[in-house]
Amino acid sequence: MNRMTLQEKIGQMVQIERTVASPQVMKNYFIGSVLSGGGSSPGVNASAQEWIKMVNQFQRDALSTRLGIPMIYGIDSVHGHSTVYNATIFPHNIGLATALEARATGIPYLFAPCVAVCRDPRWGRCYESYSEDPEVVSSMTEIVTGLQGDIPSTSPKGVPYVGGKTKVAACAKHYVGDGGTVNGINENNTILSRHGLLSIHMPGYSASIIKGVSTVMVSYSSWNGDKMHGNRDLITGFLKGTLRFRGFVITDWEGLDRMTSPRHANYSNSILRGINAGIDMIMVPMKYKEFIDDLNQLVTNHEIPMSRIDDAVRRVLRVKFTMGLFENPLADETLVNHLGSHEHRELAREAVRKSLVLLKNTNSMLPLPKKGSKILVAGAHADNLGYQCGGWTIQWQGQSGNNATVGTTIMDAIMNTVDKQSSQVVYQENPDTKYLQSEGFSYAIVVVGELPYAETEGNNMNLTIPEPGPTMIKNVCRAVKCVVVVVSGRPVVIEPYLKWIDGLVAAWLPGTEGQGVADVLFGNYGFSGKLSRTWFRSVDQLPMNVGDEHYDPLFPFGFGLTTEPTDDSN
Repeated sequence: MNRMTLQEKIGQMVQIERTVASPQVMKNYFIGSVLSGGGSSPGVNASAQEWIKMVNQFQRDALSTRLGIPMIYGIDSVHGHSTVYNATIFPHNIGLATALEARATGIPYLFAPCVAVCRDPRWGRCYESYSEDPEVVSSMTEIVTGLQGDIPSTSPKGVPYVGGKTKVAACAKHYVGDGGTVNGINENNTILSRHGLLSIHMPGYSASIIKGVSTVMVSYSSWNGDKMHGNRDLITGFLKGTLRFRGFVITDWEGLDRMTSPRHANYSNSILRGINAGIDMIMVPMKYKEFIDDLNQLVTNHEIPMSRIDDAVRRVLRVKFTMGLFENPLADETLVNHLGSHEHRELAREAVRKSLVLLKNTNSMLPLPKKGSKILVAGAHADNLGYQCGGWTIQWQGQSGNNATVGTTIMDAIMNTVDKQSSQVVYQENPDTKYLQSEGFSYAIVVVGELPYAETEGNNMNLTIPEPGPTMIKNVCRAVKCVVVVVSGRPVVIEPYLKWIDGLVAAWLPGTEGQGVADVLFGNYGFSGKLSRTWFRSVDQLPMNVGDEHYDPLFPFGFGLTTEPTDDSN
């Protein structure tokens, strides 16, 4: 650091989007980090080799500067909740696979895990949270050891750890209280006592830091009216002081811009507040020249002390050294075969099986028979891979259709599972009453749910299933014995239709491995999942969380019926 100029130090604090990164920009501004924003890639359906080529080129540009300090490339990953709580081995294994998949594309830094505690399902990011319960969220931070490696017993508390070329730097986010905003409105205000903030929203960070998490991302939200990106007490005082975090603190996308309304108003003051609050790396991500010029001026004018810049750069370099980027800056092309491997898909399929929650099972309808049945499958979500995956899949807001990525739809999974000689499967996206009454179906599987969304686009004050879902449930389930599979990122309004439903399954967002749904529906495996968040009766009850005084849910936190596996003769 003694060899670095102010410009070189500021460059290490800057993260820019790949679309504005060029050899000249990397070299002239000593850029310390590059990222892919939501949906940003080197091309449509870009291959692992294309990703590696891009990342390595940025790295070579960084290495060609005077001091040859490697850059760090980051990307969003692992957005999604789980119903497998009190788990340790499973999230660890998911972390192992995720790290390997990321490294296979040349990416060494993931903005994960999200340790938000979603206290209101109206929040558009609720599916990024593991649970409404801080203990569950803390237990799921075992994913950090999978992503980064098991921290050595001799490692000092708070010091980041990344264990080799198949591991990645992780990022606990969004610090802190992002899941507790009023009415679940994204980027809004969390009104809560200090005790409430620390007891509900802080445990996931403490657990992550103990496991050696490398970075922490600050939340867009406010706590009691104060923007988190400017909260020195919680960033420098509590995170870096009390919790002894020694990695680097990063903003969210345009996090400093969003400290004001309108955005980017008095930007220099936002930089002053954010850096002095203790932020080390700034996800600028586009207007890097303005940021660099403003920060340089603030330091020159002694409004930001050099000691604060040195602290930030020291933390960034510490993580880069820990990651081994100085010794091995370029991506390892021998890892490409791990991308989408059979082993990783089987792990994802297992995650789907364990995440399913059986909410109703009248007359033990589930598991379903594979043989001798005429089966109706209905609902747009039954045969739509994009809907299964939800937001943050290829595109930021997700997409519809079966070309979104490679995978198995729930419909395909059902076809793969039933006995082809003795059973007939008929798919009708939205069957009418006359058709239902004339076809003599043994039973129906109705797959309905939410459309894909991410972040603010997902804020939803009514949480109803979009039509024709509710009407289809009524029509089909009044005419035929039925199982309803809900594909959603959170609990939704279901009580008005419950009287017609024989079997009800919360499938959440099963992603590419729809076969995991059929595995359990037809009894190859039993239902075992439990609700990691309360299923409300009406949105008028919200927010409502386990332990509340007036707790009257449709299905309580921790609820989940179980079934036993059956043999293949049924």
